[in-house]
Amino acid sequence: MRVSTMIRISSAGQDGASPGGGLIDCITEFGRQAEARGFPGIWTGDSLGRGRPTLDSLQVLTALAAVTRRVELGISVLQLPLRNPVELAHRVQSLQAMSNNRLILGVGSGSTRDDFELLGYDYDHRFRTFKNDLEIMNRVWNGEPVNGGTLSTWPGCKGGPPILIGTWRSPRWITYAAEQAQGWTPSGRFSSWDDLEAGMRIYREAGGKNAVLANCSIDLAERPQSAELAKLASVNFICPPEEARRRIRRVEQLGFEEILIGSQFGAIEEIERVRDFLKT
Repeated sequence: MRVSTMIRISSAGQDGASPGGGLIDCITEFGRQAEARGFPGIWTGDSLGRGRPTLDSLQVLTALAAVTRRVELGISVLQLPLRNPVELAHRVQSLQAMSNNRLILGVGSGSTRDDFELLGYDYDHRFRTFKNDLEIMNRVWNGEPVNGGTLSTWPGCKGGPPILIGTWRSPRWITYAAEQAQGWTPSGRFSSWDDLEAGMRIYREAGGKNAVLANCSIDLAERPQSAELAKLASVNFICPPEEARRRIRRVEQLGFEEILIGSQFGAIEEIERVRDFLKT
């Protein structure tokens, strides 16, 4: 099982922050460290209306693409119904080209009503919108006409990046991830251990071969600021090291190909420590 990092940027505590450093420096330094420490990928999330400042995920990955050369760059997961699918397909293709095809695109229907209400979009019909948007984006990336026009495909980007479907427990969408996409990515924050076990069974029976567990928070020091998150997140590493060792082994035994671990304190050495538990 591979262990990749999730970059967590907040106005209160920035990943990779250094005294006096700017925001772009925090992001790029985290990327350099992650690549230097041998992590296979750097991932980010997607939110915008949940009561805290956030950054656009594609722009964060563009900054990371500029200072890295080998690591995969992923989003888990981009909420398609919050964007125009043609314009989004163009932005995704731009990042795919500038990163030299290192982009892995996790996509989902969205899970938080606040994000939709902020933009005036229909939360209750998001699944229908999601499927329609995904079909439009695939047509765009394959050079097919959309809305009476065609978006030219950048050389080397035909077909778009690999797509992972973000879903927690829906048999329909887990099966879709196995049959129609390049992977399934549930959430460590919102999926229980039972959800993961049941979902993995559905995914494998449908022929799925790439399960990526996202949004697993880490704090081996169990700082006071992590107490609330430890209660909310179903699968986390906010615990002593020996318990973290047990949990990472359990994720591995469930059969995941990759796990995405993030620290709200920029403690990349803690992520590295948990990664190394798999070697012992």
